[in-house]
Amino acid sequence: METRNNHGLIQALLDCALACEHCASSCLKKEDINMMIDCIKLDRDCADICTQAARLLQRDSIIGHQYLLLCEEICRLCAAECGKHDHEHCRQCAVACEECADACHASHEPINQD
Repeated sequence: METRNNHGLIQALLDCALACEHCASSCLKKEDINMMIDCIKLDRDCADICTQAARLLQRDSIIGHQYLLLCEEICRLCAAECGKHDHEHCRQCAVACEECADACHASHEPINQD
């Protein structure tokens, strides 16, 4: 996986990480924080995994592909959790997570050579 071919994917990973961090920080400011615990946990996990995946891709790591599988999974879980909440930051995070999951998925789909 060459870095120059992964610029869009790396950007999606970093955008998702930022959206997740923003969502987690915003959730921590809510009055009923107990309702947001799962969201905060998934946001933080997703941000960490997306950030690490971007680093691995940037340096053409041999485990980058395997890490993207994990990244796709955590992004979908985070998007589903954020989708349960009626907050703008959760909506934005869910969108960023879905876009990132789709980008991760597309990166490991076989290329049609017809």
